[in-house]
Amino acid sequence: MRKIYFGFLFAVSLSFLKAQSLYFPPLTGTVWDTMSPQSLNWCQQRIDSLFNYLQVKNTKSFIILKNGKIVLEKYFGTYTVDSTWYWASAGKSLTGFLAGVAQQNGLININNKVSQYLGTGWTSEPLIKENLINVKHLLQMSSGMDDIPPLPCNNEDTAKACLLYQANAGTRWAYHTGAYKKTQDVISVTAGQSYNTVTTNWVKNKIGMDGFWFQQVYYSKARGMARFGLLNLNKGIWANDTIMKDSLYFKDMVNSSQSLNKAYGYLWWLNGKTDFMTPGSQIVFPGTLMSNAPLDMFAALGKNDQKIYVVPSQKLVVIRQGNTAGGFNLAASAFDNVLWDYINKLVCNTASIKETDLSQKISVYPNPAKDLITIKSEVELRSVLITNCLGQTFDVKMINNSIEISQLKKGLYFLTITSSNNTSLVKKIVID
Repeated sequence: MRKIYFGFLFAVSLSFLKAQSLYFPPLTGTVWDTMSPQSLNWCQQRIDSLFNYLQVKNTKSFIILKNGKIVLEKYFGTYTVDSTWYWASAGKSLTGFLAGVAQQNGLININNKVSQYLGTGWTSEPLIKENLINVKHLLQMSSGMDDIPPLPCNNEDTAKACLLYQANAGTRWAYHTGAYKKTQDVISVTAGQSYNTVTTNWVKNKIGMDGFWFQQVYYSKARGMARFGLLNLNKGIWANDTIMKDSLYFKDMVNSSQSLNKAYGYLWWLNGKTDFMTPGSQIVFPGTLMSNAPLDMFAALGKNDQKIYVVPSQKLVVIRQGNTAGGFNLAASAFDNVLWDYINKLVCNTASIKETDLSQKISVYPNPAKDLITIKSEVELRSVLITNCLGQTFDVKMINNSIEISQLKKGLYFLTITSSNNTSLVKKIVID
């Protein structure tokens, strides 16, 4: 019995090691390794249903990467693998990444005031209020400037006359594209290069991504978006090239950057938080941003449903380009939840394990726990994720059948255990 048990533990440990290895396509050319959907037990009938839904919803391109390899890639109508489309506000997340590179290069400090880089008078605010705005506020969308300025201005204007005081920086979250664009100016000015040149030198050439900025909006092929998603899936590291050397910045970028809108990092949207806000509104909605999506997902979201979903626990990157899928879609939309319902159901029924069955096959102890949590399972595990009550996720490593938790503060946590066929079980854990 002991041999069987340790053999199982070795299989679980091996599955974790495999999950850690990512494939990166060559920097040049069109070669990109693929993975068969059948190897993941995805049903062709359900894949066809997903593609039909995407076509009805005005999709131009759709890609799913698993461990960096292409599992699904589909183009609709006249759009092809070589076609280019705009990222819309999904490009904000690229700027969030570039700001981190600018800081690690010593060009900026995000805690410094914006006027240190752009000079005073870049807004129409009183100087004492303007000087409260630092670069971090631009990344958080908490500059305090009026996100609905009076006509003829709009939310996207960057002109001084359109950047007006609404509240002190850091006290109000509001989705303000005009304010965000000033982050690009800060990076370009301090680098002494055009924003296209900065992007090319710092990211594009290093990961083989195509694309360009036009009027402060990014355009690329679908695979360009997928490369950027894969870079962030691996925490800013492309193969053996560490592009984002500031690991603390990366962690802050994809976690709640302020307490006003927990579902927002540094120009990235975050799932799995206790509440969220949306563009153009000051209402705080209870619950997670996308209830059908994985809790640890972070995403670059753009107008008309441009999507880069990154799911660390499942080593997934999902890309969608196209025209609007309908409905309110400045950030998350009803389309996101329906799409993730289709993705979640790609696994064939014949191999699925019901959650009620899973709870009988997995035991977690001790609870309360102090230094280690032990997981005993009769099924192969794919990932383990720990989330606190604020929706913050924590990286954990499974050694044999135990997880080290001594670095976590005392309190209530949620342990999400995902089996090899994507069925998940959530356990409440008290760390004492």
